[in-house]
Amino acid sequence: IVLEANPDYWGGRPAIDRLIYRSIPDNNARLVALQAGELDVMDGVEPAFLPTIQATGQFDIIERPPMNIGYLAFNTQKPPFDNVLIRRAINHAVNKEELNTAFYGGMGIPAVSPLPPSVWGHNPNVPKYEYDPEKAKELLAQAGYGPDNPLRTELWAMPVPRPYMPQPERIGVALQNYLREVGIEAEIVTYEWGTYLEKTGMGEHTMALLGWTGDNGDPDNFLYVLLDKDNAVTPDAGNIAFYMSDEVHDLLIRARQTTDQAERTRLYEQAQVKIMEDAPWVPLMHTRVPIAVRKGITGYVPNPTGSESLGKVTMP
Repeated sequence: IVLEANPDYWGGRPAIDRLIYRSIPDNNARLVALQAGELDVMDGVEPAFLPTIQATGQFDIIERPPMNIGYLAFNTQKPPFDNVLIRRAINHAVNKEELNTAFYGGMGIPAVSPLPPSVWGHNPNVPKYEYDPEKAKELLAQAGYGPDNPLRTELWAMPVPRPYMPQPERIGVALQNYLREVGIEAEIVTYEWGTYLEKTGMGEHTMALLGWTGDNGDPDNFLYVLLDKDNAVTPDAGNIAFYMSDEVHDLLIRARQTTDQAERTRLYEQAQVKIMEDAPWVPLMHTRVPIAVRKGITGYVPNPTGSESLGKVTMP
């Protein structure tokens, strides 16, 4: 995408005459382009690349504030994930701290709720699922699964890195290993990105990795968009857990009908408690997204939504 400066723009002529956006889906190819001097700013830096980039002495590293969520969604309308015991078991099977170290360079914030702590209304006092493989095995046994009757299923993994999930295929393999440790055999499935979104929006998956970057900083933009029954509608469901809680729906609709922020906060806190009790997801990580910026560039301020004005940016 090539942008040319508008000399008659009402807010003043941009400082840069020409700005080019390049889409480079592969993490390694993006790093090579940065090192070759083809890029001045690189968004979505894989944390493992930070030492390499910093060693050049040519770039500053800044962070996009963490208004996002990466998650593993269960299709709650399909067996065996219509059973809350299995959903809770898998929540206990996942070691989020280890994922953070291995795949986020320690820059992630292990999630306890679907709502990032940077968004008002976040409730840290929800039912928590500590990493506990033995507890996971107990819950699976209560659901009728064990060494003599292992649970076999699919785990859908995204084919492209996203801000909330920089290494989705490797994260998928790590999750596969966690599940195997508690007696679940999960075959990893992936598709081209457009097909992946189409199929998850249709509810064809059993459980799938996905995520979200907020649009506006309001809790509704996470909880209603991603987990309300209104959005569990094919062909392009935003609620790919197909989670259909009437109680959560009532709370979220009431929160939409008042401008009293204290009341809205109370309703969103209640909704998060109910959501985590029902466990339609494993909320995995909120990420502080690293961005490499060539030294001397000024005026670039990362926005939590991922959309920012570049009219004041200047080049060295």
